[in-house]
Amino acid sequence: MRHNVSGRKLNRTPAHRKMLFRNLVTALFEHERITTTVHKAKEARVLAEKLITFAKRGDLHARRMAARKVNDPAVLQKLFEEIGPRYNERPGGYTRILRMSGNRKGDNAEMAILELVDNTARPKSVDSKKRTKARKILKVEEKAEAKQALVDAAEEMAATEETTEEAPVEETTDEAPEVEATEDEEKKED
Repeated sequence: MRHNVSGRKLNRTPAHRKMLFRNLVTALFEHERITTTVHKAKEARVLAEKLITFAKRGDLHARRMAARKVNDPAVLQKLFEEIGPRYNERPGGYTRILRMSGNRKGDNAEMAILELVDNTARPKSVDSKKRTKARKILKVEEKAEAKQALVDAAEEMAATEETTEEAPVEETTDEAPEVEATEDEEKKED
């Protein structure tokens, strides 16, 4: 029985599971918002909260403890210089999990957004059907305008050619001038 055993196994070995959470947390601190499954988000949230608490402390030991879990040194620096001081007055609850409507197409897994509270990341807006239709109409109009511009340019070119045709043009012959035979060719003829 699993009485009082915390943590989800997520059908992974312990080493794979630890790296999964490290990668999720590193991506969370880098982008400040990630999309993953609900269960992974709930487990990664625990680790992220601990790391932000380390960043709030800001001493060398806390930095080394966080460096064990964060894979990228640039993200570790961002954690201690930007994210930690941002939550200095907040006693906890640095992350938020938002469940997404609709499941993942491949395996029908419940999806969620794991983000930092008071983050600077902007959500990607999904176009509505009305907006998508309006975009298509705009593209068609732009193509029509481009075709009209080409037609106008061709008419201008034709008008300029008409004015130049009125000037007299010297006639040239298409015959090529005769070339003298070289010494090699003369020897071949002999």
